[in-house]
Amino acid sequence: MAEQDGSLLPYYRGWETYQELLIKSVESLTPEQLAVRPAPHLRSIGENAAHIVGTRAGWFYFTLETGGEGLVKYAKWNMPDHPVPSAAELVEGLKFTWQVIHSSLSTWTPANLSDIFHDSDENGKIWDLTRQWVIWHLIEHDLHHGGELSFTLGMSGLPGISL
Repeated sequence: MAEQDGSLLPYYRGWETYQELLIKSVESLTPEQLAVRPAPHLRSIGENAAHIVGTRAGWFYFTLETGGEGLVKYAKWNMPDHPVPSAAELVEGLKFTWQVIHSSLSTWTPANLSDIFHDSDENGKIWDLTRQWVIWHLIEHDLHHGGELSFTLGMSGLPGISL
């Protein structure tokens, strides 16, 4: 039965499990393995992991305005020319951003899901987004790019994310 503390955490436990699987899939990769890409125009394994971290950090810090300055370093991992972090750094980034997510889900309640935040796209269009939309977007983003990462690992004969 779900905890009755009013937080959102019990509803997002599967995300935490996926987080652990992401960490397990990248923690022992060499720089050469992190550089593997399924095609020349697609992200490498390391770039996908860094993109997951950078996107989490950006949405939490810049849009939801939570998580603190420590997220800024990780948000920069989404910059086009940012070097791919090592496996240890990727694990550190996954853990740090997950701690922010976990802490936030522990304090937010269902009533907070409808809170509105403003974001803008590269053309300056302003979007009104609910907290629920941002949370779901990050989950689908983790799953999408984690799937790419896992597929590329499998193509390379390495173990992917084992569900």
